[in-house]
Amino acid sequence: MKNLFDVKDKRIVITGGAGVLCGALAKDLAAEGAKVCIADYDEFRANELAKDIEAAGGFALPVRMNVLEKEEVVSGIHCALESMGGIDVLINGAGGNKKEATATDELSFFDMPTEAIRWVFDLNFIGTLLPSQVFGKYMAEQKQGNILNVSSMSAFCALTKVGTYSAAKAAVSNFTEWLAVHMCQNYSTDIRVNAIAPGFFLTDQNRFLLTDEKTGELTPRGKTIIDHTPMGRFGAPEELCGTVRWLLSDASKFVTGTVIPIDGGFNAFSGV
Repeated sequence: MKNLFDVKDKRIVITGGAGVLCGALAKDLAAEGAKVCIADYDEFRANELAKDIEAAGGFALPVRMNVLEKEEVVSGIHCALESMGGIDVLINGAGGNKKEATATDELSFFDMPTEAIRWVFDLNFIGTLLPSQVFGKYMAEQKQGNILNVSSMSAFCALTKVGTYSAAKAAVSNFTEWLAVHMCQNYSTDIRVNAIAPGFFLTDQNRFLLTDEKTGELTPRGKTIIDHTPMGRFGAPEELCGTVRWLLSDASKFVTGTVIPIDGGFNAFSGV
Protein backbone atom coordinates (compact mmCIF):
# COMPACT_ATOMS: atom_id res chain seq x y z
CA MET A 1 0.00 0.00 0.00
CA LYS A 2 1.05 3.59 -0.62
CA ASN A 3 2.41 5.34 2.46
CA LEU A 4 -0.21 8.01 3.13
CA PHE A 5 2.32 10.07 5.07
CA ASP A 6 4.86 10.13 2.24
CA VAL A 7 6.45 13.53 1.50
CA LYS A 8 9.14 12.21 -0.84
CA ASP A 9 9.88 14.56 -3.76
CA LYS A 10 7.56 17.26 -2.46
CA ARG A 11 9.01 20.71 -3.17
CA ILE A 12 8.70 22.73 0.01
CA VAL A 13 9.53 26.38 0.72
CA ILE A 14 9.93 27.27 4.40
CA THR A 15 10.06 30.92 5.41
CA GLY A 16 11.99 31.49 8.61
CA GLY A 17 13.50 28.17 7.65
CA ALA A 18 16.77 28.68 9.49
CA GLY A 19 15.10 29.17 12.88
CA VAL A 20 15.00 26.63 15.69
CA LEU A 21 11.58 25.13 14.98
CA CYS A 22 11.51 25.48 11.20
CA GLY A 23 15.11 24.29 10.98
CA ALA A 24 14.02 21.05 12.64
CA LEU A 25 11.17 20.76 10.12
CA ALA A 26 13.55 21.38 7.22
CA LYS A 27 15.91 18.64 8.39
CA ASP A 28 13.10 16.15 8.94
CA LEU A 29 11.35 16.79 5.62
CA ALA A 30 14.64 16.60 3.72
CA ALA A 31 15.48 13.34 5.48
CA GLU A 32 12.14 11.98 4.24
CA GLY A 33 13.06 12.80 0.65
CA ALA A 34 11.46 16.22 0.20
CA LYS A 35 13.26 19.08 -1.53
CA VAL A 36 13.39 22.04 0.83
CA CYS A 37 14.03 25.71 0.15
CA ILE A 38 15.23 27.47 3.28
CA ALA A 39 14.00 31.04 2.87
CA ASP A 40 15.32 33.22 5.66
CA TYR A 41 16.36 36.80 6.36
CA ASP A 42 19.57 35.44 7.92
CA GLU A 43 21.44 34.30 4.83
CA PHE A 44 24.38 32.88 6.80
CA ARG A 45 22.20 30.60 8.94
CA ALA A 46 20.22 29.48 5.89
CA ASN A 47 23.45 28.53 4.12
CA GLU A 48 24.80 26.65 7.14
CA LEU A 49 21.57 24.67 7.56
CA ALA A 50 21.52 23.83 3.85
CA LYS A 51 25.09 22.52 4.12
CA ASP A 52 24.08 20.28 7.04
CA ILE A 53 21.08 18.91 5.14
CA GLU A 54 23.08 18.22 2.00
CA ALA A 55 25.87 16.61 4.02
CA ALA A 56 23.22 14.19 5.33
CA GLY A 57 22.16 13.36 1.76
CA GLY A 58 19.19 15.70 1.42
CA PHE A 59 18.31 18.51 -0.98
CA ALA A 60 18.33 22.06 0.41
CA LEU A 61 18.27 25.42 -1.34
CA PRO A 62 19.14 28.47 0.79
CA VAL A 63 17.44 31.72 -0.27
CA ARG A 64 17.68 35.10 1.44
CA MET A 65 14.16 36.43 1.93
CA ASN A 66 12.67 39.30 3.86
CA VAL A 67 9.01 38.26 4.13
CA LEU A 68 7.99 41.90 4.63
CA GLU A 69 9.30 42.92 1.21
CA LYS A 70 7.06 41.57 -1.54
CA GLU A 71 9.77 42.01 -4.16
CA GLU A 72 12.06 39.70 -2.20
CA VAL A 73 9.29 37.12 -1.85
CA VAL A 74 8.70 37.25 -5.61
CA SER A 75 12.45 36.89 -6.22
CA GLY A 76 12.46 33.93 -3.82
CA ILE A 77 9.68 32.06 -5.61
CA HIS A 78 11.47 32.51 -8.94
CA CYS A 79 14.67 31.10 -7.43
CA ALA A 80 12.80 28.13 -5.91
CA LEU A 81 10.98 27.39 -9.16
CA GLU A 82 14.19 27.50 -11.16
CA SER A 83 16.03 25.16 -8.80
CA MET A 84 13.23 22.77 -7.81
CA GLY A 85 11.09 22.80 -10.95
CA GLY A 86 7.91 23.60 -9.06
CA ILE A 87 6.47 24.23 -5.60
CA ASP A 88 4.04 21.97 -3.78
CA VAL A 89 4.11 23.43 -0.27
CA LEU A 90 4.65 26.78 1.46
CA ILE A 91 5.33 26.75 5.19
CA ASN A 92 4.96 30.24 6.63
CA GLY A 93 7.36 29.89 9.54
CA ALA A 94 8.76 33.41 9.82
CA GLY A 95 7.71 35.03 13.09
CA GLY A 96 8.76 35.87 16.61
CA ASN A 97 8.58 38.35 19.46
CA LYS A 98 10.93 40.93 20.95
CA LYS A 99 11.49 42.42 24.41
CA GLU A 100 10.54 45.93 23.33
CA ALA A 101 6.99 44.74 22.52
CA THR A 102 6.58 42.76 25.74
CA ALA A 103 4.92 44.17 28.86
CA THR A 104 7.22 43.55 31.84
CA ASP A 105 8.07 45.11 35.19
CA GLU A 106 10.70 47.18 33.38
CA LEU A 107 8.49 48.19 30.42
CA SER A 108 4.87 49.20 30.81
CA PHE A 109 2.37 48.39 28.08
CA PHE A 110 1.65 52.14 27.91
CA ASP A 111 5.28 52.88 27.07
CA MET A 112 5.89 50.26 24.40
CA PRO A 113 7.41 51.93 21.33
CA THR A 114 5.12 51.88 18.32
CA GLU A 115 7.89 50.68 16.05
CA ALA A 116 8.40 47.56 18.21
CA ILE A 117 4.67 46.80 18.19
CA ARG A 118 4.58 47.17 14.41
CA TRP A 119 7.68 44.99 14.05
CA VAL A 120 6.11 42.07 15.93
CA PHE A 121 2.69 42.35 14.31
CA ASP A 122 4.07 42.77 10.81
CA LEU A 123 6.59 39.95 11.09
CA ASN A 124 3.99 37.45 12.26
CA PHE A 125 0.92 38.48 10.27
CA ILE A 126 2.07 40.48 7.25
CA GLY A 127 5.01 38.06 7.01
CA THR A 128 2.43 35.28 6.57
CA LEU A 129 0.07 37.19 4.29
CA LEU A 130 2.60 38.40 1.69
CA PRO A 131 4.16 34.97 0.98
CA SER A 132 0.63 33.53 0.86
CA GLN A 133 -0.22 36.05 -1.86
CA VAL A 134 2.85 35.27 -3.94
CA PHE A 135 2.94 31.50 -3.52
CA GLY A 136 -0.84 31.24 -3.36
CA LYS A 137 -1.15 32.86 -6.79
CA TYR A 138 1.22 30.24 -8.21
CA MET A 139 -0.82 27.46 -6.57
CA ALA A 140 -4.06 28.95 -7.90
CA GLU A 141 -2.62 28.86 -11.41
CA GLN A 142 -1.48 25.25 -10.90
CA LYS A 143 -4.84 24.31 -9.33
CA GLN A 144 -3.10 22.55 -6.45
CA GLY A 145 -0.89 23.25 -3.47
CA ASN A 146 -0.59 23.28 0.29
CA ILE A 147 0.00 26.23 2.63
CA LEU A 148 0.89 25.62 6.27
CA ASN A 149 0.95 28.58 8.65
CA VAL A 150 2.43 28.75 12.13
CA SER A 151 0.09 30.10 14.77
CA SER A 152 0.55 29.79 18.55
CA MET A 153 -1.08 28.85 21.82
CA SER A 154 -1.48 32.58 22.42
CA ALA A 155 -3.95 32.69 19.53
CA PHE A 156 -6.38 30.46 21.48
CA CYS A 157 -6.17 32.48 24.69
CA ALA A 158 -4.09 35.64 24.90
CA LEU A 159 -1.10 35.18 27.17
CA THR A 160 0.00 37.81 29.65
CA LYS A 161 2.87 40.13 28.68
CA VAL A 162 2.85 39.30 24.93
CA GLY A 163 -0.22 41.23 23.80
CA THR A 164 1.07 42.19 20.36
CA TYR A 165 2.36 38.70 19.64
CA SER A 166 -0.94 37.17 20.78
CA ALA A 167 -2.94 39.53 18.57
CA ALA A 168 -0.73 38.79 15.57
CA LYS A 169 -1.00 35.03 15.99
CA ALA A 170 -4.78 35.28 16.44
CA ALA A 171 -4.78 37.08 13.10
CA VAL A 172 -2.74 34.23 11.58
CA SER A 173 -5.30 31.66 12.79
CA ASN A 174 -8.22 33.69 11.44
CA PHE A 175 -6.42 34.25 8.13
CA THR A 176 -5.72 30.52 7.85
CA GLU A 177 -9.43 29.76 8.00
CA TRP A 178 -10.31 32.56 5.60
CA LEU A 179 -7.67 31.60 3.04
CA ALA A 180 -8.62 27.91 3.16
CA VAL A 181 -12.20 28.76 2.20
CA HIS A 182 -11.15 31.36 -0.37
CA MET A 183 -8.83 28.99 -2.21
CA CYS A 184 -11.35 26.14 -2.31
CA GLN A 185 -14.27 28.28 -3.40
CA ASN A 186 -12.45 30.38 -5.99
CA TYR A 187 -9.53 28.37 -7.35
CA SER A 188 -9.30 24.66 -6.55
CA THR A 189 -10.41 22.19 -3.94
CA ASP A 190 -6.92 20.70 -4.28
CA ILE A 191 -5.41 23.71 -2.51
CA ARG A 192 -5.36 23.25 1.25
CA VAL A 193 -4.49 25.76 3.97
CA ASN A 194 -3.90 24.78 7.60
CA ALA A 195 -1.87 25.90 10.59
CA ILE A 196 -0.06 24.40 13.53
CA ALA A 197 -0.18 26.06 16.93
CA PRO A 198 2.93 25.07 18.87
CA GLY A 199 2.76 25.15 22.63
CA PHE A 200 5.88 26.05 24.56
CA PHE A 201 9.22 25.30 22.96
CA LEU A 202 12.36 27.09 24.12
CA THR A 203 13.53 29.36 21.30
CA ASP A 204 15.64 32.49 21.01
CA GLN A 205 12.48 34.62 21.04
CA ASN A 206 10.96 33.36 24.31
CA ARG A 207 13.95 32.15 26.31
CA PHE A 208 14.23 35.49 28.16
CA LEU A 209 10.66 35.05 29.45
CA LEU A 210 10.89 31.37 30.44
CA THR A 211 14.39 31.01 31.87
CA ASP A 212 16.64 33.21 34.00
CA GLU A 213 19.41 34.64 31.82
CA LYS A 214 22.01 34.24 34.59
CA THR A 215 21.11 30.92 36.22
CA GLY A 216 19.25 29.13 33.44
CA GLU A 217 16.54 28.20 35.96
CA LEU A 218 12.88 28.52 35.11
CA THR A 219 11.30 31.91 35.74
CA PRO A 220 7.96 32.06 37.60
CA ARG A 221 6.33 32.30 34.15
CA GLY A 222 8.21 29.23 32.97
CA LYS A 223 7.14 27.29 36.07
CA THR A 224 3.50 28.32 35.57
CA ILE A 225 3.59 27.08 31.98
CA ILE A 226 4.99 23.72 33.02
CA ASP A 227 2.35 23.47 35.76
CA HIS A 228 -0.37 24.09 33.16
CA THR A 229 1.01 21.63 30.63
CA PRO A 230 -0.35 18.17 31.47
CA MET A 231 2.75 16.53 29.97
CA GLY A 232 4.83 18.55 32.43
CA ARG A 233 7.57 19.80 30.10
CA PHE A 234 8.45 22.03 27.17
CA GLY A 235 8.24 20.55 23.69
CA ALA A 236 11.24 19.51 21.63
CA PRO A 237 11.42 20.97 18.09
CA GLU A 238 11.43 17.48 16.56
CA GLU A 239 8.00 16.85 18.10
CA LEU A 240 6.43 19.15 15.51
CA CYS A 241 7.58 16.96 12.64
CA GLY A 242 4.99 14.17 12.73
CA THR A 243 2.02 16.54 12.69
CA VAL A 244 3.59 18.59 9.92
CA ARG A 245 4.24 15.50 7.79
CA TRP A 246 0.59 14.53 8.27
CA LEU A 247 -0.63 17.97 7.16
CA LEU A 248 1.63 18.00 4.09
CA SER A 249 0.81 14.48 2.97
CA ASP A 250 -2.20 12.69 1.48
CA ALA A 251 -3.00 11.40 4.97
CA SER A 252 -4.76 14.73 5.59
CA LYS A 253 -6.24 15.08 2.10
CA PHE A 254 -9.67 16.14 3.44
CA VAL A 255 -8.27 18.53 6.06
CA THR A 256 -8.26 22.27 5.41
CA GLY A 257 -8.95 25.39 7.46
CA THR A 258 -7.74 23.87 10.72
CA VAL A 259 -5.37 25.07 13.44
CA ILE A 260 -3.77 22.07 15.14
CA PRO A 261 -2.38 22.48 18.69
CA ILE A 262 0.94 20.75 19.40
CA ASP A 263 1.15 21.68 23.03
CA GLY A 264 1.40 18.77 25.45
CA GLY A 265 -2.23 19.37 26.47
CA PHE A 266 -1.83 23.02 27.47
CA ASN A 267 -4.89 24.20 25.53
CA ALA A 268 -7.09 21.44 26.94
CA PHE A 269 -6.27 22.12 30.61
CA SER A 270 -8.49 24.55 32.52
CA GLY A 271 -6.05 24.78 35.41
CA VAL A 272 -8.36 22.80 37.71
